[in-house]
Amino acid sequence: MIVEPIQRIELPEKTQPYYDQFQKLILEIRKRELPMDLTTVINNKIDALNQLSDANKSLKTEIQKTQSKIIGLLAQKLKIVPINYYRKTWFVLGMTVFGLPIGAAMGLSLGNMGYIGIGLPVGMFIGLAVGTQMDKKAMEEGRQLDIEIKA
Repeated sequence: MIVEPIQRIELPEKTQPYYDQFQKLILEIRKRELPMDLTTVINNKIDALNQLSDANKSLKTEIQKTQSKIIGLLAQKLKIVPINYYRKTWFVLGMTVFGLPIGAAMGLSLGNMGYIGIGLPVGMFIGLAVGTQMDKKAMEEGRQLDIEIKA
């Protein structure tokens, strides 16, 4: 079973939303049956986070890093992802993997590299389409956590 992060009495105002989101993520993970080795790794990450003091200025950053690592582990090992995980991932990938080459090809063929910028929105839309389809598939297969991670 996943241990819950300790209750922190007073958090800085800017840190509280990140802590609340992390708590919701842990609650969603607890609803799933996870392999023991993955549960141990997640518990160790939470324990390391619990060792930090509330006064630590990097607490918000550490919460975000730990949350990101846990989500990455779930996605990699079990293909369990939060809402819009693939859409956010493929948004950037679409621009770089599809958009830049399309724009470069247009720029070279038309003799004006100013057209490289046209490929970026094309790649963005391709990435959004691919990511949305993957999120939809994850939801249909029951591999989606009922939480959307905000930046």
